[in-house]
Amino acid sequence: MTRPVFLIAGGSRGIGAAIAVDAARQGYTVVLSYAGAAGPAAEVVARIREAGGEAAAVQADTGTLDGVAALFAEADRHGRLAALVYNSGITGASCTLAEVDPVTIARVVEVNLIGAIWCAREAGARMSTARGGSGGAIVFISSRASLLGSPGLHVWYAASKGGLDSLTLGLARELGAEGIRVNAVSPGPIGTDMLEPERAAAAAKLSPMGRVGRPDEVAAAVLFLVSDAASYITGANLAVSGGR
Repeated sequence: MTRPVFLIAGGSRGIGAAIAVDAARQGYTVVLSYAGAAGPAAEVVARIREAGGEAAAVQADTGTLDGVAALFAEADRHGRLAALVYNSGITGASCTLAEVDPVTIARVVEVNLIGAIWCAREAGARMSTARGGSGGAIVFISSRASLLGSPGLHVWYAASKGGLDSLTLGLARELGAEGIRVNAVSPGPIGTDMLEPERAAAAAKLSPMGRVGRPDEVAAAVLFLVSDAASYITGANLAVSGGR
């Protein structure tokens, strides 16, 4: 029996890697993308295969149409697409808006938001029951930064994640009758290589739980939203932020 395909844009490190491993454990064939170094992606794939799962990785810049096309071509090779998780995201260096390079702003919006729109368009075309598909689920990895604004750090990143929040709500209403549920998960500070030790320590002090989150805690929320246990949940944005 062919396993349904779980596609993760940005699945080689941190939160994406945790989602990939969890999805494989729950019986999906996992297809993940990576933007740069192949090593971490290969390690995720090897870990899944060693545990008896099925996985493949493809280098794809989801901030470009060619990259999105390559990602979905790989997913199509493995069978029916059941879930898309869009986790690709970059911030750029921490500074004020007045100080940031305009090229950084454009690139962040391309990867974080425009790429998500392109990927959702491709996933919807494959999943839609109105187009012969079997339905499915889309989850965008947003951020609590969309509500907090990230002043003095990267407000352009927060704005791109705010766009994801709007995309979640609009697509959930647009695709609900076509068998596709669309939700978002908004992590707070999570202990990955994107979070510098100094910022992690500061974030832990601000958290009601007194710590930063773990990638597996975000993965658990994503797999819940994809599962049948969330069959009547769409347009939701689940904060995984320790109360902040």
